[in-house]
Amino acid sequence: MNHSKEPILVYRGDYIESTHQIHIAVMSAKGELVAYYGDPHRLTFARSSMKAFQALPVVESSAMEAYDLTERELSLFCASHIGELYHRDTVATVLNKLDLQESHLQCGTHIPRHQESYEQLIQEGGNLTPLFSNCSGKHAGMLAGCKKQGFPLDTYRDVTHPYQQQIIDAISDISGYPKGKIATSVDGCGVPVHRLPLDKVALLFARLASPGNWDTKNELRQHSLDRIRQAMVDYPEMVAGTKQFDTDLMRAFKGRLVAKGGAEAVHCFGDKETGLGVAIKVEDGNARGTRVTAMEVLHQLGIGDESIRNELEQYVEEAVLNARDEKIGKIITQFQLNFL
Repeated sequence: MNHSKEPILVYRGDYIESTHQIHIAVMSAKGELVAYYGDPHRLTFARSSMKAFQALPVVESSAMEAYDLTERELSLFCASHIGELYHRDTVATVLNKLDLQESHLQCGTHIPRHQESYEQLIQEGGNLTPLFSNCSGKHAGMLAGCKKQGFPLDTYRDVTHPYQQQIIDAISDISGYPKGKIATSVDGCGVPVHRLPLDKVALLFARLASPGNWDTKNELRQHSLDRIRQAMVDYPEMVAGTKQFDTDLMRAFKGRLVAKGGAEAVHCFGDKETGLGVAIKVEDGNARGTRVTAMEVLHQLGIGDESIRNELEQYVEEAVLNARDEKIGKIITQFQLNFL
């Protein structure tokens, strides 16, 4: 029998082994808090969930046109990819269009989440390079925006760099949160990361999904948000990769939903039809709680039908597997959104 009141339960066999606390904010594009769970105003580093907004200066500077960049490449600028060959090749193509080298990427490197690519690299005796970084697309986009505007390339990671200031200005404008209140630190790939209340992050995604419902006179920004959203939903495989939640989620919703996860258990999405944006933060930073939470929020908001839910059933109740890939437990939710 389940006596726990925690919103996420992790079972091993028939027994609760762990629990997770969560915070959720649901916002309309007009800036109204529609529903919440936990603390919807929790100050949160949204981490890689901000990548769509970090790509705005690429579009607004006309770098896309100047370097003949494609919408598929724009999607990669918003990505936390797993390092599949097509991800790496696309970043290399962008660098070639910019007449830049891989050494210009300052994202560092790490073992890719795509196991087959890493195993092949080992077998061939190769070395990890920045192309394998899940943030290499974002950094390539930043280089494009900087080069088009004549900004220095060697310091593009600095928070005082004009490109990074353009990003903060855009985040403030879209979220309605004063620029002076946006705290910054350093993300895993070395660029600034932004700390906002969770409801403001949800508002960013509401306006990304449905910029036409945002009352602003900045038509370029509305158009740029719409273009970025369209690129992400048209090429969802670039945003994450094979068998990845964001890719599977956007593909299942066939252009209706734009979604992007972030490190330390952040997940955000926006719905084009309702104009709602959602931001989720698992308090302890364990990402295994984000997918089941996102699926339950979608269910409670009435977004998507039963066929979509069935297509994504592996994320509705996630399996806990042992080293033999046998199911020995499950991750489930038990929370109710508070509707306003």
